Amino acid sequence: MSRMTTEHWSSMASAVSWSLVLFITLVALQRCCSSPSLCVCMWPDLIQKSKDGGLDVIETYVFWNLHEPVQGQYNFEGRADLVKFVKAVAAAGLYVHLRIGPYACAEWNYGGFPLWLHFIPGIQFRTDNKPFEAEMKRFTVKIVDMMKQESLYASQGGPIILSQVENEYGNIDAAYGPAAKSYIKWAASMATSLDTGVPWVMCQQADAPDPIINTCNGFYCDQFTPNSNAKPKMWTENWSGWFLSFGGAVPYRPVEDLAFAVARFYQRGGTFQNYYMYHGGTNFGRTTGGPFISTSYDYDAPIDQYGIIRQPKWGHLKDVHKAIKLCEEALIATDPTITSPGPNIEAAVYKTGSICAAFLANIATSDATVTFNGNSYHLPAWSVSILPDCKNVVLNTAKINSASMISSFTTESFKEEVGSLDDSGSGWSWISEPIGISKSDSFSKFGLLEQINTTADKSDYLWYSISIDVEGDSGSQTVLHIESLGHALHAFINGKIAGSGTGNSGKAKVNVDIPVTLVAGKNSIDLLSLTVGLQNYGAFFDTWGAGITGPVILKGLKNGSTVDLSSQQWTYQVGLKYEDLGPSNGSSGQWNSQSTLPTNQSLIWYKTNFVAPSGSNPVAIDFTGMGKGEAWVNGQSIGRYWPTYVSPNGGCTDSCNYRGAYSSSKCLKNCGKPSQTLYHIPRSWLQPDSNTLVLFEESGGDPTQISFATKQIGSMCSHVSESHPPPVDLWNSDKGRKVGPVLSLECPYPNQLISSIKFASFGTPYGTCGNFKHGRCRSNKALSIVQKACIGSSSCRIGISINTFGDPCKGVTKSLAVEASCA
Repeated sequence: MSRMTTEHWSSMASAVSWSLVLFITLVALQRCCSSPSLCVCMWPDLIQKSKDGGLDVIETYVFWNLHEPVQGQYNFEGRADLVKFVKAVAAAGLYVHLRIGPYACAEWNYGGFPLWLHFIPGIQFRTDNKPFEAEMKRFTVKIVDMMKQESLYASQGGPIILSQVENEYGNIDAAYGPAAKSYIKWAASMATSLDTGVPWVMCQQADAPDPIINTCNGFYCDQFTPNSNAKPKMWTENWSGWFLSFGGAVPYRPVEDLAFAVARFYQRGGTFQNYYMYHGGTNFGRTTGGPFISTSYDYDAPIDQYGIIRQPKWGHLKDVHKAIKLCEEALIATDPTITSPGPNIEAAVYKTGSICAAFLANIATSDATVTFNGNSYHLPAWSVSILPDCKNVVLNTAKINSASMISSFTTESFKEEVGSLDDSGSGWSWISEPIGISKSDSFSKFGLLEQINTTADKSDYLWYSISIDVEGDSGSQTVLHIESLGHALHAFINGKIAGSGTGNSGKAKVNVDIPVTLVAGKNSIDLLSLTVGLQNYGAFFDTWGAGITGPVILKGLKNGSTVDLSSQQWTYQVGLKYEDLGPSNGSSGQWNSQSTLPTNQSLIWYKTNFVAPSGSNPVAIDFTGMGKGEAWVNGQSIGRYWPTYVSPNGGCTDSCNYRGAYSSSKCLKNCGKPSQTLYHIPRSWLQPDSNTLVLFEESGGDPTQISFATKQIGSMCSHVSESHPPPVDLWNSDKGRKVGPVLSLECPYPNQLISSIKFASFGTPYGTCGNFKHGRCRSNKALSIVQKACIGSSSCRIGISINTFGDPCKGVTKSLAVEASCA
């Protein structure tokens, strides 16, 4: 993509011809790191992989609750070093879109708002409310001034070419009535008054006031039009997959469909398209929102949460980007002329003088043949062919030239640090968390309190405790009815677990009836309510609340009576006793290491010291065997774990047909299995020989069952047919115009060589990577030809031609399928 000068951007800020701009971008959230060392280690690699994938701009949110966790106290250190991040992007030669918001959504806790904001008297979020507008302006000004001081805006010669104010407000603004319109006008005026010298955008805001640019978010935005002809057609979020919820199956989006959406957008006049996500990363700590958003935010992105390129998604999109950029001169010179040469066929031609580029789209779910400019073209279903010269196809979105990769995890048991074995012989020590009230800062109130107003999200946990007297004989059987706004709860009777309840991502509220046995005389009822990330989306989401708000009723007592405990006096404790004493970094002096390690016990802390897995492959912990809780490695929280929350059995398919409109529930895998068992530990958090793992186990598990898992690439595959276009990177050479389809393989890591060919077949092979099969038609020379061309090299290219392999079945379109491994 051509580079734009500061003068260009200065003029465009004044609404001068936006057709000069053509960008492909990504969102890189600050999920990707959670410590200063991780920031240094991961950001440059992720940015470079993004650039190598053909991107021009990196978008990032600015999370208010990360940068101002306490009112007036700012955090711009480590992973929160926004200036350092922007400069790292600039150092790679890329631009930045700074999405200040400051509302983010992003499946992030409380949508990115800090909790202290909720407690400002008279405040109402995201509406024409003076207290909210004052705080929003103060934070926005803070961020803009920081960027200006470092000369980071394009108007100052820096990399920031766009900024965003608000986020997807148009989706829910009707609920706020007339105040929504005045709020949006205020937000637009506030943003533009900051004189950044670059344009501001609002996504999903059809009535964005001039000069704010309204943009599109979604799986497809080709039909989107901005609210003024003076504004460019921009796509701020092209959802590359979907987020995972605890209790849900794993969503994914086929790259053929994603590539189709990208090409369609540029076919119909798009100028700026952003992937949400290109790298999703990990929700470390308690940053997840939802509620019930998983710790993994992999999102089926082209770069996975471990920082590994996901193939063929990354590679095919790279080819799409190259193909679009081959058309750039035509795209920025004129608007498209769109015609329909057949049913469900759309042709877009960008032509000025001798310059011509075209896009041919088949938006049906069956293949078609179309005549265009006197030539015949085969268009696979749900695909776009790109013709940089209006004649020759450089790429079809449904035909993948890029190799795919099979990645796998190798598990290994924990290796205890030398000398760390304790009396239990397991290498683990523990502390039992007290049940009920155990802290001096507990307090009593009549009635049931809403949780978020009580805890201010200082902890996931809030204890509700009460004592009741029961007359008569011991062993009285009754039912404890509890109603909660969510998100989960555990009930203890006289110090013993009686039952639990949990909501889900679709319904956070919990209503449970728990059979309990009471004793004659005094009985303690201790209810532990917990949150799993705060609500991040929806009108008035900040007021939705959580916790046990009642009623809480004892039903079916011995005399047949019912006792409503809701309005009685309850004692409350925010958080857990040992949360405050530092066991998360292993420093508490109260750890036990007796001969028998307690397992399958609720409310218990575990600690062990371990040696990091050798090598450089990404590391995860497999929490199979545990229940639910949070984990810390060397004092850094790797997030909430919940391997016992299993997804529904139905809804998944062995393969997903990319043809036809995609939705978040269309392509699912992992049904009937735990939503997440593997939890990422960044290598930069680990020491070679001495590390501490601390767990808080909430519901019961066996820590001796957990293990390490290291991720590696096992095989690489490619399957290319005679009907595929040649590789995009050969387009500009005369040779490329003459050669036919080519199968390419390249080892994923430096210093690797192709060591074996596991499968090779020319003819009619079928199947997927790791499971290729020979068809009825096959050449007996394929394996030896591929071995000779590839083994011992880091990469190889093989032409798909009967001149090379012979013709095992005349009159049939043949293909070459190869699976190889590198060492």
